[in-house]
Amino acid sequence: MAKAANETSLLPLSALLSQVLVAFTIECDNEFERQMPHRTSNYGSTAGRGAGPWLVSMAMWWTCMRFVGEDGITVAELTRRARTGTNLPGMLRWKYISVEPDPADPRPKPPRSDWVIHATRAGRQAQEVWRPLTGAIEARWAARFGADTIAGLRESLQAIAAQLDPALPDCLPILGYGLFSAPGDGPRPTPQPRPDRGHGPAPEPVPASGDLPALLSRVLLALAIEFERESPLSLAICADVLRVLDEDGVRVRDLPGRSGVSKEAISMAIGVLGKRGLAVTGPAPDGGRWRVARLTPKGRYAQDKYRERLGAVENGWQARFGGPAIRAVRDALEQLTGDQARLATGLEPPPGGWRASLRSPATLPHYPMVLHRGGFPDGS
Repeated sequence: MAKAANETSLLPLSALLSQVLVAFTIECDNEFERQMPHRTSNYGSTAGRGAGPWLVSMAMWWTCMRFVGEDGITVAELTRRARTGTNLPGMLRWKYISVEPDPADPRPKPPRSDWVIHATRAGRQAQEVWRPLTGAIEARWAARFGADTIAGLRESLQAIAAQLDPALPDCLPILGYGLFSAPGDGPRPTPQPRPDRGHGPAPEPVPASGDLPALLSRVLLALAIEFERESPLSLAICADVLRVLDEDGVRVRDLPGRSGVSKEAISMAIGVLGKRGLAVTGPAPDGGRWRVARLTPKGRYAQDKYRERLGAVENGWQARFGGPAIRAVRDALEQLTGDQARLATGLEPPPGGWRASLRSPATLPHYPMVLHRGGFPDGS
């Protein structure tokens, strides 16, 4: 993850937000993996600690488990409180929750939205591990980067977040069709519906979290939604995959390292680009054995438009929030991303951790790839 400090000043605001958020998330995930008995597809179960549930990322805490209390919560209420969807089938399959009709409901077939979610024994154990993690990692960052640096980042983010739509969730949503952050699959996705709309009296508002990853997520998501309203491609695809392609061709095997996202996420993005005639994959022109992905002329135009749109959004934010406010956010983020050695300290996986077997990427994602595969920020 080597990068000269002055290169961070060239990154878009969305990329700076993404890299800091992903670094924070991976550090939380590493600590969760160290503390929580679990199992994975390639590495089996935690040695000597039972089978455990399937290993997932912090996104599953933010979108699901932090709202599941002792008395349970209905599916509809979970969505209202989280202000975004979650992967309930996955959390059920991975043994964190149960989902059943309420025994007190007299209806013979109540709608699934009224079913009640309860934490399993493993789910309750996971909650105990997750609950203090955000504060613990933020304290680590204050010790590593300096308390004033982290306080300055928090203050600058709060100044922006306080002016955003209160319906935004405290985390990035699991990416939808076309890898869009907002619902919809066209050039102008519909913004996330407000959870307090509907028939009858409006429920009590759910206060936004002031935790650092929540502030990073809310600001980044607001920026992404604004970009995607004018773009035929999602910010995730543009920032992570379209950005690193060219017309000469890039070996497909090199794309995870260049983009910072998993090969599974790359495959999904390349599929969308190929379907739209923006990129093609095939044998290397020089006859090499590796498959390459390259932009078509139409794809090169889309790449230029992505940079133009993203720049326009950031310029618009300077007019909307004020140049000093945006500069303060950038300066705070650049202090962290410019110190790669300290940022990388928290990315070191625990001994025997699943990330230890992976090749270290050359960069962190320019936009988190939060997928249904467990919510990991790089699509793993």
